[in-house]
Amino acid sequence: MSIEGAEVVKEHQEYVLQPWAKQGGPVLPIKRAEGIYFWDYDDKRYADMSSLLVCANLGHSNPDIIEAICQQAHTMPFMAPDFASGPKSYLAKKLVELAGADTYSRVFFTCGGAESNENAIKIARLVTGRTKVFSAYLSYHGATLGAAHASGDWRRFAAEAGGASGFVHFFNPYPYRDGYTYGVDEEEETKKALAQLERQLHFEGTDRVAAILMESIVGANGVIIPPKGYMEGVRALCDTYGILLILDEVMAGFYRTGKPFTWQHFDLKPDIITFAKGVTSGYVPLGGVIVSKAIGEYFTEHVLPCGLTYSGHTLACAAGVAALNYYEQHHIAEHVQKVGAVLKQELQRLADVHPIVGEARAIGLFSSLELVKDKKTRTPLAAYGEANTILPAIKGELRKRGFSTFGRENNINICPPLIITEEELRTNLAILDDVLTWADQKYIQA
Repeated sequence: MSIEGAEVVKEHQEYVLQPWAKQGGPVLPIKRAEGIYFWDYDDKRYADMSSLLVCANLGHSNPDIIEAICQQAHTMPFMAPDFASGPKSYLAKKLVELAGADTYSRVFFTCGGAESNENAIKIARLVTGRTKVFSAYLSYHGATLGAAHASGDWRRFAAEAGGASGFVHFFNPYPYRDGYTYGVDEEEETKKALAQLERQLHFEGTDRVAAILMESIVGANGVIIPPKGYMEGVRALCDTYGILLILDEVMAGFYRTGKPFTWQHFDLKPDIITFAKGVTSGYVPLGGVIVSKAIGEYFTEHVLPCGLTYSGHTLACAAGVAALNYYEQHHIAEHVQKVGAVLKQELQRLADVHPIVGEARAIGLFSSLELVKDKKTRTPLAAYGEANTILPAIKGELRKRGFSTFGRENNINICPPLIITEEELRTNLAILDDVLTWADQKYIQA
């Protein structure tokens, strides 16, 4: 490593609290990034096959977004939330139109996904006068107190001592792990999962439940695509019992699956939509909550007791406007649908030929490979919450070969920037193919 890179690492290890990790461990210093790639201080190139944390949707160093940020910085980088500004007003209008101006009316801006979910929960409780919030075990909604309690995966444990109340978890369907197969018997799981959810709603008191909060498609826990009819069934339960449906689009939104929002793949409309990440492609922190016309009207008669110093941050909103314009002007939706078809086909091929791959799941450029010890029994590579050295080793081998991504327990997520070309995709999937062969030999066939 270069002297400059070594100094960056040393100061990081000494002064930075690294998220989700013991401190002082190894860290890779990154010097620059462009397109779908980034480089370390020794000029080694890595393909960003996860859009970092599924946020760099338009890749790195996009000139249109950078130019918008620079222009806004020269004009007015920040104005307090109680003043109107062009970028904020225009972005809110664009977001409402993207979601559907026939159904949605207003946007509350935040600084990121966790704050978006926190405020969506608060809004739902205010509007309904109820307190309980249902969310899935296989979910992640953020690390702040309320968002962490709403999260279902193990990352909620550290927050539970904080004592946030009213959060109830349910088992969302996981076809592969539950013994079902997409396109074969998935509707059976839908029926079972909805019956279980309705029973639990009754046990908690349907008149006490303010909202059901869900990711439109589960992201960090393995890109788990809901079985046919499930999301529409949840919407129907909400309608039956006067419960608001909040769909978390923080990771799945902004053309990641080939549509502006992932919920638009289903025959439903949520009451509240939360977003972040792809709204600026991660260039400036920004998130928000899009509410239905009915909820927007409620807050013309009642005060909205939500606020953040940086709500609708001017510079961030200018980046958001530039990003939304880029998605539209460069036909990103069509590109994702085209390249996403290649990704789905190639990942299925990997699942067919590699003993360590149990299932490939993909929609647009949102995908995951589920790794197993035994394909016939679907035995997972590691049990939930179990210490697992195999997946880190596989990710480490990928990184050695210039393929950067993330994964959890049994899943390798492949979610590249939405600007990736078919040639770039195939080149990097060949690296993944080679590493899976290495993993087959090391962990399955040995």
